Amino acid sequence: MADPSRPVTGYPAPPSSSYPQPNGYPYPAPPPPPHQPPPPNYAYAYNYDPSAAAASRAAFLRRILAAMIAFFIISASVVFIVWLVLRPRLPKFWVDSFALNNLNTSSQTLSGDWAVGFSVYNPNKKMSIVYDEINSGIVYKSAFLSETRIAPFDQGKRDRTVVNATFSARNSYVEDWVVRGISDDRARGTVNFHVRVWARVGFRTGGWRLRRRLLRVLCENVGIGISSNSGSGKLVGGPKECRVGI
Repeated sequence: MADPSRPVTGYPAPPSSSYPQPNGYPYPAPPPPPHQPPPPNYAYAYNYDPSAAAASRAAFLRRILAAMIAFFIISASVVFIVWLVLRPRLPKFWVDSFALNNLNTSSQTLSGDWAVGFSVYNPNKKMSIVYDEINSGIVYKSAFLSETRIAPFDQGKRDRTVVNATFSARNSYVEDWVVRGISDDRARGTVNFHVRVWARVGFRTGGWRLRRRLLRVLCENVGIGISSNSGSGKLVGGPKECRVGI
């Protein structure tokens, strides 16, 4: 029989829960891992629908087209309103003076000096005009004889400006029909020339300036009185009004 007064020796018995488990692991089983979402269904994620993509592109193009149409309508409306308010009008040109000196024609060559005085009028009440890159030419029927440049200038509202241009030709080649035509006209006492002008013009009022345009001026059949044995002559018939267009 055991003596209760003797000290207890050995290790205490382990609790019942620490006894070997059925799986042979002497400790409690670890907790299960936290819940994780299932792997993505790649077959579904990369499922491409051509009809949906085409519909998206079509919708995008429709939006772009609608924006362009709206921009065009707004811009045209602004320009039309400005035109209604300002009503820009083309300038008017006249040939006030026309002189010819040293005219000489021979077999397929022509020499001469022309001096032309233009009168330019701006009929606009609200807009001034800027003239840049001004070129002018002398033409006999359809034959171009000489060309020159005119200095740029500005023209205020309702202003009239005098512009001068000088031309020269020295033994320039021309066709036979030009020599014959000028000789026949000299025999009748009057030689008619065309005077052309090309210029870049801009209409402006205050800080507003319209887009520059190419101005075309044609002064047709400007007559110079000249005798058959003389190489000089002047304008006949008074000032000649020119046609102006853009």
